[in-house]
Amino acid sequence: MGGGKPAPIEEACIAKGLRMTEQRRVIARVLGRSQDHPDVEELYRRASAIDDKISLATVYRTVRLFEDAGIIERHEFGDGRSRYEQMPGEHHDHLIDLRSGKVIEFRSEEIERLQDEIARRHGYKIVDHRLELYAVPLKDKKT
Repeated sequence: MGGGKPAPIEEACIAKGLRMTEQRRVIARVLGRSQDHPDVEELYRRASAIDDKISLATVYRTVRLFEDAGIIERHEFGDGRSRYEQMPGEHHDHLIDLRSGKVIEFRSEEIERLQDEIARRHGYKIVDHRLELYAVPLKDKKT
């Protein structure tokens, strides 16, 4: 995992003045490469496969540090686990499959417009929001 240009999470850490140990770099790279929204246990599994000296406690501390610094975002998708993603470059919402736990990111200009319209109708301007849709597949996938 060494060499080359730092990953975006590493760059954000450096820009915020965080000291980057090798273990933090590994965790940052694992997070940055994640296409899903892993929880701490999954991050630990992936990071310790790269560096077996990384402890679960180190992953917990690092995730908290990155979250407090505004580098990653924590989500609670109703499954009792905190899950993480790199701070998104642009706003997106989430569709969560309640059966598999899969998280699908999406953006809908129509939904964004409707939310703004509803807020205005009530005399407000939206400054931030989260939309999480919890769903089950329309048809069971039989394999």
